[in-house]
Amino acid sequence: MQAQPTNATQAKDRHYMQLSHSLARLSRAVAQTADLCEVLKMNLDSMRVLTASHAAQFMTVAAQLNPDPERDTSMDVQQGD
Repeated sequence: MQAQPTNATQAKDRHYMQLSHSLARLSRAVAQTADLCEVLKMNLDSMRVLTASHAAQFMTVAAQLNPDPERDTSMDVQQGD
């Protein structure tokens, strides 16, 4: 003769099932977070390269648009020697 599961046993099994589903969702969320961290790392690396390029462009343009008058006069003095 086989005993029927009690309400407590059924409730326990239901809670274990809910826990299992919660852990599966958590596992998927952690995997997705890891993937997004990899994408973020690639984006940050790209931003670093782009920032360096823009900084170099900015400094070049700034040097051409805003010549240093002291540097120009010192070069004139040196050339006159």
